[in-house]
Amino acid sequence: MERLHARYPFLEASREAVEAADVDLAALVAAGGPAVERGSERVRRALLEGTTDSEEPRAYSDRAELLSYPVARVLVSLLDVPGAVEKYAAAEAATARERFVEDFEADIELRSAGDDRLDLRRLLADFGLSGVEAAGEGRFDVSVTTYLRLAASLDDDEWRLAARPLADGSVPVVRPELYTMLREAVRRRVAEGLPLSVPEAVADPLEVELGAIRRSVADLDPPTSFDVAAPGQFPPCMRALLGRVRDGESLPAHSRFALVSFLAATGLDAEEVTALCDVSGAAADAVETQVERLADDDGTVAAPPSCAAMVEYGDCVDSDDLCETIQHPLSYYEASLERTPDDRLVDWRGQ
Repeated sequence: MERLHARYPFLEASREAVEAADVDLAALVAAGGPAVERGSERVRRALLEGTTDSEEPRAYSDRAELLSYPVARVLVSLLDVPGAVEKYAAAEAATARERFVEDFEADIELRSAGDDRLDLRRLLADFGLSGVEAAGEGRFDVSVTTYLRLAASLDDDEWRLAARPLADGSVPVVRPELYTMLREAVRRRVAEGLPLSVPEAVADPLEVELGAIRRSVADLDPPTSFDVAAPGQFPPCMRALLGRVRDGESLPAHSRFALVSFLAATGLDAEEVTALCDVSGAAADAVETQVERLADDDGTVAAPPSCAAMVEYGDCVDSDDLCETIQHPLSYYEASLERTPDDRLVDWRGQ
């Protein structure tokens, strides 16, 4: 098991390395140890902080780091928290992006590569992306089919094919855009197959770790049933995002997800969310599509990011005293509603 496999456990070569090691997952989790400890940390940090990097990276061997990935996939599958799989996959992808950007930039600057570095050509090959060609000066030509495949989950208008120049069946992109599309490819691969069907022989030994994760992320299963839609009681972060979108600003993807998922979790439907955000046209269509994607088959809405994630993305602003006592924007909203007399609550839907 190489350092490269440990840094990028979603690669085909990494999966093959685990298979070649002939590791019995049930025996691994029953024995406990570094791989299980790191797998638990992986899930906890993904859900609370939006990263899967270790707080003490030098504490784990390459073997423990690599094996922590299948352990983490098991744990997140057992964790009955709305949106956990999506947040975990997004965190793995965000961490991978940070790592491969560092590796790619080192390669560009002709710094020492080393066996633990990933190059762009290898990553593209691993994902079967033959339709990406370097065009010089930090630009790439991406075939239309490859572009549509990579940009499918990117909702901002700038990613729509109609908004892009097209020449000879290729779409030009700059390096940061390619990195963003590769991040999404990683996210989809990580999420593929989750949640897993976990046998008791694997699940039972992980009860202690699972319980610890549930306690640490308890506020990630916040209240989602509200009788009133009162923007005045929204947490400062959501009031700020709502104000920005109403002013016509195009929010970054993570900020829009935070706002839309929050509004949907408070009980607003797609039309109400677009009306409250005061958007129309393509922007309204994008919001309505995102609301639909957030709900699962039984109508449960994926929880918006926690306060820790909002801080990580720079969306936590104007925090007040109540913010210091909670860990989730929806918990703030619940507490704010409870503190406000009924005769002072203004339901937006009744206006």
